[in-house]
Amino acid sequence: MKPAAGAVAIAEMKEFAGFAAATQRYVRRSLDIGLDREDALQRWSRDVVEAASIRAQYRLYDRLPDIRATVPTESGLDRVDAFLGQLVTLSAFDLGQARLTSFSAYRFLYERLIGAQVRPWLPAAFCAAAAMPHLQPDMRRKLLQSISEAAATAQGWSTREPAFFPYWVEKVDSAAMH
Repeated sequence: MKPAAGAVAIAEMKEFAGFAAATQRYVRRSLDIGLDREDALQRWSRDVVEAASIRAQYRLYDRLPDIRATVPTESGLDRVDAFLGQLVTLSAFDLGQARLTSFSAYRFLYERLIGAQVRPWLPAAFCAAAAMPHLQPDMRRKLLQSISEAAATAQGWSTREPAFFPYWVEKVDSAAMH
């Protein structure tokens, strides 16, 4: 890792640390499912409602390989239909879980699920999903107000891949360490 990459990883860790605990948990769970890292049902399910949500997330996240393979270039409007429709559907599910409560949390997750090449498309997918009627009006307002003008109107996006991928860490009994 180059020194700049280390600084980037630390900045990404700080951003993640700034998210609410429920958001951090959902991001780690989603990465376990989307990157096929862990059995998310076993790791994250606390009750039957959460188990059902995880099963639904597995079914929807089956689209990720297609989404990754069809990310258009910024000017690739000829490929937008298949790509953006799937991305908005996936985004609407994730926002509907009420754990990603801002554009920054959404962007953080989706950069890792899909890759840096998706960045130009995230504001459009987020706004479309955040405006959907399945979300409560207060949630829609909060989500849509969370995207800054700078994020919505960026002239360009970084092509640097994310450096930090949060992962489940077992709690350590500090008394046992002494």
